[in-house]
Amino acid sequence: MKELKIFINLTRLNKPIGFMLLFWPCSWGLTYAYKFTDSVNIYLYYLFLFFAGSVLMRSAGCIFNDIVDKDFDKKVQRTKKRPIASGQISVKRSIFYMIILCLLAFLILIQFNLFTIFLGLGSMFLAFSYPFMKRITYWPQLFLGLTFNWGLIMGWSALNNAISLEIVIFYISAIFWTLGYDTIYGAQDMTDDEIIGIKSTSIKFKNNMKLFIGLSYFFSSALLIYLFLSKISLNFFTVFLSMFIFTLAYQIKNFNEKKVKNCLSLFKLNNLSGLFLFLSILSIDL
Repeated sequence: MKELKIFINLTRLNKPIGFMLLFWPCSWGLTYAYKFTDSVNIYLYYLFLFFAGSVLMRSAGCIFNDIVDKDFDKKVQRTKKRPIASGQISVKRSIFYMIILCLLAFLILIQFNLFTIFLGLGSMFLAFSYPFMKRITYWPQLFLGLTFNWGLIMGWSALNNAISLEIVIFYISAIFWTLGYDTIYGAQDMTDDEIIGIKSTSIKFKNNMKLFIGLSYFFSSALLIYLFLSKISLNFFTVFLSMFIFTLAYQIKNFNEKKVKNCLSLFKLNNLSGLFLFLSILSIDL
């Protein structure tokens, strides 16, 4: 039981916001590619595969991140009790768990077409380079955006076996979304991060953080409106898209970098944002 608890804390399975933020872009891409004349069974099966893959890869990513950051985590109030940093589990055992999770994720990946398999394998470079970005650039959130939203392209290619300009525009919109919400998340650790030399957009724009988050969310919303302009009318699609944009505006209005709990609650609100955009895309043809 103790080992299970350590594993859950190590993989953050007790904090589902992480794998949901990885899953929602997958669901957007898959749903946008799906035609209601196609088999619903294939759509639901792929949706389940992407969800399972998101849980597995986010869990593996958390382990890798904690291995790389173990010395930093010891110095940060919010992370010093993480299993590796606190010595509850060895690096060797953590690597073993990470390999098992990656192998399970690979078994899921090979259920898709060859093009999507190669896309998935290509994303591994992004996933495992991200933890190092905070050491060399003030833009690790950009790399997180590239990584966490890669599933959007994979979801599209799973049904279309190709990439199109429209899905690239959607991908860029999602990257701006991630820039916004992860800057909010990073605001929690600014004091500790500055002391130990960790970089982030939260620190880079600490004097104009709300403006930066607002611009990120603005560009994300503007690209979505541009992409779906022909779909906007008195329909469910527009209602849910408006609700997505409203959650972003709510975050901007209520953001206060000096209140840690405020930052965390606004960050978690993006799970609802992801759901609203999913429902919006699902209702395009309704």
